[in-house]
Amino acid sequence: MFLMDYHTHTLASPDGFAPLEDMAAAAAEAGLQELCVTDHCDLLSTDGERTLDHSWQPALEQYDRLEARRGIKVKLGVELGEAPVSPDTAAALAAMDRLDFVIGSLHNWSEEKGGRDFYYTAFHSAEQCREAVEDYLDSMERLVELPGCYDVLGHVNYPLRYMARDGFPMTLTPWLGRLREIFRTAVESGRGIEVNTNRGAALGEWEPILALYRECGGEIVTLGSDAHKPDAVGKGIRDACALVKDAGLRYVTTFTGRKPEFHKL
Repeated sequence: MFLMDYHTHTLASPDGFAPLEDMAAAAAEAGLQELCVTDHCDLLSTDGERTLDHSWQPALEQYDRLEARRGIKVKLGVELGEAPVSPDTAAALAAMDRLDFVIGSLHNWSEEKGGRDFYYTAFHSAEQCREAVEDYLDSMERLVELPGCYDVLGHVNYPLRYMARDGFPMTLTPWLGRLREIFRTAVESGRGIEVNTNRGAALGEWEPILALYRECGGEIVTLGSDAHKPDAVGKGIRDACALVKDAGLRYVTTFTGRKPEFHKL
């Protein structure tokens, strides 16, 4: 079994807590063979303001300082958020020549709906939850038309975390038709999806998503814990490998220079 964590954050993210050195040490301790650091580069702030300027310096400095790789490969990635807000800006950021990997993520309501991160929404009704999912999928439909801005689609069930937090557990089952078209577009452009374990807290909800992705001909799947602290690195990754295999998919995927590399399950 090839164990990798391809969604992690360090102090180079505004919500990170530890330097890359500590995250790499935790990855080695967890028995991972490969770690990808994917610090945030978001085109909307958590409050919905455009943030189109980004400095690579903090991420590159700590990556270059990482001397002891501790027996694992460490790759340089980015979680590029809200690319549809400014496709030209997103494409230029994703073209940074040292990147191995780009997660295309959505965290926010669309600008038309205020642009705030779903994390800061207080969900108070099923109707509001349905509106959020519809808006989220609207943005994802725009994102998949920008293949240069992502290698995999990140946490396609992201808003559902906060609906469950607020007492409204939801699934994507009513929207599988829309998700099918999104996956088909991603697959046709040679892109994939990630299984995001949410630090080991959410795995079962990925079963229908993976089944649908396989139905659409998808093969590129990365695994990520979404760790923001060392103690969450690798959480849920072994179980995620089993889920991917049970869904009939043959590989997990890593990236070098934004090119996929397949590891048989």
